[in-house]
Amino acid sequence: MEKSCSLLVHFDKGTPALANEIKEALEGNDIPAKIDAMKNAVRLLLNGETLPQLFITIVRYVLPSEDHTVQKLLLLYLEIIGKTDAKGRVLPEMILICQNLRNNLQHPNEYIRGVTLRFLCRLSEVEIIEPLIPSIMSNLEHRNPYVRRSAILAVMSIYKLEHGEQLLVDAPETIERFLSTEQDPSAKRNAFLMLFNCAQDRAVNYLLTNVDKVPDWGELLQMVVLELIRKVCRTNKGEKGKYMKIILSLLNAPSAAVVYECAGTLVSLSSAPTAIRAAASTYCQLLLSQSDNNVKLIVLDRLNELKSSHKEIMVDMIMDVLRALSSPNLDIRRKTLDIVLELITPRNVNEVVLTLKKEVVKTQSGELEKNGEYRQMLIQAIHSCAIKFPEVASTVVHLLMDFLGDSNIASAMDVVVFVREIIETNPKLRVSIITRLLDTFYQIRAARVCCCALWIIAEYCLSLSEVESGIATIKQCLGDLPFFSISEDDEAADSSKKAQQATSITISSRRPAILADGTYATQSAASETAFSTPAVVQGSLTTGNLRSLLLTGDFFLGAVVACSLSKLILRLEEVQPSKIEVNKASTNALLVMVAMVQLGQSSVLPHPIDNDSYERIVLCIRLLCNPVDAVRKIWLKSCRESFVKMLSDKQLRETEEIKAKAQTTHSQPDDLIDFYHLKSRKGMSLLELEDQVQDDLKRATGEFIKDADDATKLNRIIQLTGFSDPVYAEAYVTVHHYDIVLDVTVINRTKDTLQNLCLELATMGDLKLVERPQNYTLAPESSKQIKANIKVSSTETGVIFGNIVYETSNVFERTVVVLNDIHIDIMDYISPAVCSDAAFRTMWAEFEWENKVAVNTTITNEREFIDHIIKSTNMRCLTALSALEGDCGFLAANLYAKSVFGEDALVNISVEKQGDGKLNGYIRIRSKTQGIALSLGDKITLKQKGGI
Repeated sequence: MEKSCSLLVHFDKGTPALANEIKEALEGNDIPAKIDAMKNAVRLLLNGETLPQLFITIVRYVLPSEDHTVQKLLLLYLEIIGKTDAKGRVLPEMILICQNLRNNLQHPNEYIRGVTLRFLCRLSEVEIIEPLIPSIMSNLEHRNPYVRRSAILAVMSIYKLEHGEQLLVDAPETIERFLSTEQDPSAKRNAFLMLFNCAQDRAVNYLLTNVDKVPDWGELLQMVVLELIRKVCRTNKGEKGKYMKIILSLLNAPSAAVVYECAGTLVSLSSAPTAIRAAASTYCQLLLSQSDNNVKLIVLDRLNELKSSHKEIMVDMIMDVLRALSSPNLDIRRKTLDIVLELITPRNVNEVVLTLKKEVVKTQSGELEKNGEYRQMLIQAIHSCAIKFPEVASTVVHLLMDFLGDSNIASAMDVVVFVREIIETNPKLRVSIITRLLDTFYQIRAARVCCCALWIIAEYCLSLSEVESGIATIKQCLGDLPFFSISEDDEAADSSKKAQQATSITISSRRPAILADGTYATQSAASETAFSTPAVVQGSLTTGNLRSLLLTGDFFLGAVVACSLSKLILRLEEVQPSKIEVNKASTNALLVMVAMVQLGQSSVLPHPIDNDSYERIVLCIRLLCNPVDAVRKIWLKSCRESFVKMLSDKQLRETEEIKAKAQTTHSQPDDLIDFYHLKSRKGMSLLELEDQVQDDLKRATGEFIKDADDATKLNRIIQLTGFSDPVYAEAYVTVHHYDIVLDVTVINRTKDTLQNLCLELATMGDLKLVERPQNYTLAPESSKQIKANIKVSSTETGVIFGNIVYETSNVFERTVVVLNDIHIDIMDYISPAVCSDAAFRTMWAEFEWENKVAVNTTITNEREFIDHIIKSTNMRCLTALSALEGDCGFLAANLYAKSVFGEDALVNISVEKQGDGKLNGYIRIRSKTQGIALSLGDKITLKQKGGI
């Protein structure tokens, strides 16, 4: 069994010379030097050095010191040195320590007494403690409360030792008498804690005797009282009634910590609606009264747990929870909205939506930096309410449409997406929404929002008046044609030539510039004028929004405008009986499209039109010149059908997620198992064990070892040496979230005794060796288990390498056996995750590291290849399954995963089937850190061929 360690300090300095320096400093009279020497001695001991030569020096020169810092360091030194021999018997020289400890316990200085008593709490050797019992007990009557409360802790620690009850037979009785007369709150708390841990019946008796005084006790003592109540009630559930009065009285305690613990105690002991309602009300009060954001987040977590187990009660508290939106912190607001959205019912939806509408209006008045993000969260919440309860859609849709021109593009996009979904799912609102959209369209300033709004206008303007209004609105926002004049084109061309000439003349006038990746480059001062915006664009701010965006070179928007006009003209042919009016509208639409193509091919703008937008606009021109019934059906019906299918897929996916959550069992894989017949004599229950055992079962047995069969375990064994090597070694690798445990088996295959055998390891990547290697002696043909812990600090494929070094009695030089490398797989650290399409696009634009991997596979089916990549990379496909169906020869999908460190991994797969049947394309990986991008790329390169 490994020794317990109560102190851990990292220290890298060498040992031989330092040990002599420590000894010299300890023998001197310089107190600061002696303090530094003691610190170094403690560090060396904690890092595996024994330093036996220092003990006598410390006894001679450090024990007599009166300096408080030296005495504190001396106690740390005594705490960590080995006090027993190989057989577990106390070393004889420890008698010297006993005398010094006795003197300290009788020292006139209160600090020396207190720290010595604290030190005794960490001693487990009865032979050292037994002579000190009278001095410890006498300190219970010391005049200073610091000494008294330290003495109580020492008594409790000694009483809990294996033979402690024999050393302190009357300790519970003494502490009970002490408790009845003590006035210091901390000492009183420690005394009650001692009875709680060592003599529970006496603690319960004292509590029940002083029930009326509990509200007047100190905060610390009240916390221990609640812990005692939980323990007693879990053991004897029939006694809850005795303590319920105490719990309810503490709900009004002045301390927020006591009130919080009291609410938690109520929830753990009772599932009665009254108790749960009282606990929820207490949490809501804490949510409003506490100013610390961390406290609010913790309270929200507790409310979230209550929501999962007592949803019907939490529904009545929804408005109290909503009051937390008054906090300016976005995390608190986000968590509050997440809780509220799952508590909405037909009875309270109107009240909730009214509150959310008020919050949206508040974001307009303030000029805070994060108002836009908060508004976006509110819009998404209202969107969710309107989809679940269509009856409230009419009350919010017109309010939200005022934010289509919001400066926060993400917020405006959420509004327009909400409108797009509502107009399809609520046919009764279509006319009013279209009318409102046409009236506010000119306010939209973001190109992405304009594209979505144009799609809505083109799809849902069905009557004659709506179609004509839609065409008129688009023409008004485009302004007069053409978009530029010939003179302006010539002027722009001349200015471009002059700028080029000026650039060639002033080529020597250069200055450094910082590029996007942080590197330096040189640029010409005159070259900036060559790409300045022409005068025709500078005056575009006073024109329509579509014209302004087109004159900035956004030809994707131009293609959307062309498609929208084409749909409206095709629909006008169906609802307008006059062919003259149809031809007139069609001609005007063609003029607009031709003007956009001319603008894209002119020199007015610094960048010409891209090929995709050009081909799309030309396709619209051909369609209007020669409409075909089959194409007309695609444009007017198939687009709407695809959108309806997308909505149904989304609803189906959300329904499946809700069902999956409902089917989730409350018993977790790492829950402790209560073996009734194996309980100790004190009868500890399962919940008591959970309170005491902090490490979960999953971490203790290994994260990724789910089964006990030998085949699964053998997959984790890595051979480190060859079978012909004199020393055979293999490692059993257990990967946890933040560390890696190597259980190395070393076998001596020779007839000689191996001395000073040492496993030396080194790491590459963000891996760090925690412990220094120890030396072992290995008998002939025997084996040794050596454990090594390696800390993981980020998600990255790492390599562990090293060697085994040993000596034999026959050969005086050290023999080295080089070990095989151990590769740590990135797949152990990432897991599938979900995020919205908008969040994916935002992260894709922000993340700076990208790794582009070319597709090189023997798989010939696009869907099969994507499924293989998903399985190989342990990621989740965000693209809807309906979008992956069909056989069109190309496929694109987005994958997403999250690491245990909270890092995001984004992957985009774009593949196309060639004429010979092979797949071609690229897999692009983006992340915030370089490690994920490179490691995931290496993994995909290795696995993408399939069958490997």
